[in-house]
Amino acid sequence: MSHATVPAKRPNSLSAARLPRWSPWAIAIGSVAAGCAIGLGGGLDSHLQWGLIAALLFVLATYGIATKVEGRRQAKDRVATSIVWVAFILAVVPLASLVYETVKRGIKVLDPYFLTHSMGFVTSYETGGGIYHAILGTLEQVGLATLISVPIGLLTAIYLVEYGRGKLAKAVTFFVDVMTGIPSIVAGLFVLSFWILILGFGFSGFAGSMALSILMIPVVVRSTEEMLKLVPNELREASLALGVPKWRTILKVVLPTSIGGITTGVMLAVARIAGETAPVLLLVFGNPLINTNPFDGPQASLPLYIYQQYASSGGSQAAYDRAWAAALVLIAFIMILNLVARGIARWKAPTSGR
Repeated sequence: MSHATVPAKRPNSLSAARLPRWSPWAIAIGSVAAGCAIGLGGGLDSHLQWGLIAALLFVLATYGIATKVEGRRQAKDRVATSIVWVAFILAVVPLASLVYETVKRGIKVLDPYFLTHSMGFVTSYETGGGIYHAILGTLEQVGLATLISVPIGLLTAIYLVEYGRGKLAKAVTFFVDVMTGIPSIVAGLFVLSFWILILGFGFSGFAGSMALSILMIPVVVRSTEEMLKLVPNELREASLALGVPKWRTILKVVLPTSIGGITTGVMLAVARIAGETAPVLLLVFGNPLINTNPFDGPQASLPLYIYQQYASSGGSQAAYDRAWAAALVLIAFIMILNLVARGIARWKAPTSGR
């Protein structure tokens, strides 16, 4: 009885050698150490250069080690992942550095007195004073701009998604795209020439709000338009099949379904205009005293306050510290807006009933 020869067992490609899970961390630590050593040895003063060298070494080392252990195909996949992580870190580091620097410098004079008092008769070279008048002006100007731009932007987006057909819709879309790229100084110059120079009205918070609304409208239109497009057509068709008019379908079905995304887009638009300096510099004009009427007389705002304090510091540490503290308050204001937007989006998110 002859015995059949058993063929040699081939290696299973699924059980090929793999790098351990901790290998990316080890490669990253080694790359950072090598980058620092190269930076010190080469006499490079900038830590940014050290970081870029370490990032390059991390990608190259990942490819070399992965090619040696796992093969070229898996090495390419690891290199792509490494590049994504490096890009993420390069994006986060400047943001974290900005927040850290603002908190470190702005916390020096940030106290209840600073938040509840205006500059009054305090000069730039003196200590004291606060940003109450600037906070009040920013809230009023941004609030008026929101009241102007949100209805216009929302109705425009509804027209483009639900009704817009033909040349008119294409023209509206084109002008919305053009308005998205308008520099803020151009919006300020337009309102300055029309509202103040031609019609003869004076500097006021409302004038600044009109310029801010020009910048806010295209953002609201674009964000709302994308949210309305995400609403399934089946919901519209089901409502229309029940005999509900189209306007009521939009009001009772489409808008409630997308209200979370619309609210988030509006808050992002508010955050977009809250830090604008050029329009308020031209139209609001600034005021060291408290002016609660945005329709009469110059008014302060946080971006303008920061600019004026820094520009008039003249080496004064007090004005410099006030500028950083106001910047910290402005960042906190925008952060609160984003948190509120997330809360409203979760609260208004559609839930499946049983």
